[in-house]
Amino acid sequence: MGQFANTAQAEAWNGYEGAQWARSQERWDAVNDGFNQPLLDAAAVLGSDRVLDVGCGAGRTTRLAARRAAHGRALGLDLSGPMLDKARESAVREGVQNVAYVQGDAQVHPLDPESFDAVISRYGMTFFTDPVAAFANLHRALRPGGRLAFVCAAEAEANEWLAALASLEDILPLGGFGQPGGPGMFSLTDPGRIRELLAAGGFGGVDVQRVEASGNWGSDAADAAAFLLDSGPGRHLLDQVAPPARDAARQALTAALRRHETDTGVWLRSSSWLVTAERGGAARG
Repeated sequence: MGQFANTAQAEAWNGYEGAQWARSQERWDAVNDGFNQPLLDAAAVLGSDRVLDVGCGAGRTTRLAARRAAHGRALGLDLSGPMLDKARESAVREGVQNVAYVQGDAQVHPLDPESFDAVISRYGMTFFTDPVAAFANLHRALRPGGRLAFVCAAEAEANEWLAALASLEDILPLGGFGQPGGPGMFSLTDPGRIRELLAAGGFGGVDVQRVEASGNWGSDAADAAAFLLDSGPGRHLLDQVAPPARDAARQALTAALRRHETDTGVWLRSSSWLVTAERGGAARG
């Protein structure tokens, strides 16, 4: 296990949050898989590339990158032991051999200098307590001309799952949930802040583009509501109210999600930023 500077996030992702994600990884992939191709296309992963996947979780994007870099390798880095256990099991089951996973904190993890051709992340770049330190560490790990590509959540109101949760404001203590500030999935909603942080970490050629995709959150409204409220943020909100309010929240969220039901499940649109940047140096061959 690597050294953790980001202790609060390490505690969360090695506790309930990480266990829930590992247990429900296929469902989370169904929610987020629409961003995989845009991410990997933006990273322009080639056949012999060495790829680092930051905040890889259960390693779906790491394995996809490894398949693209069939003569290279992919390394997944994450804080969460439970999710990395799931990642390793999945790699064996899927027969992906040019992939490995390591537990560590991207802010301080000792990565060999200039050892990667590409750094990618699907929603893993927003949890740093010191994002400049993290981006500087990743910059050192990229070879000159190497490419960074990551997906992070855009403004909360552009995400339908959060709009559905917002309908519970009279039942649950939502407070500032979904608002920018502090480590968390909405910490990089401002493109200007993204550009500033990456520049401070040494990156150039920063580009931020909006990408949208719909994800499958459940088989029907009741299933999707249960899944949302079983997530880390959902469980945190439910734990702050009495059982009658929890029941009311489930009923209200189910009602709010019914308009998204289709014959193939509950589909909700997510809006994200696709961010690319480069480490200065020789052009990529």
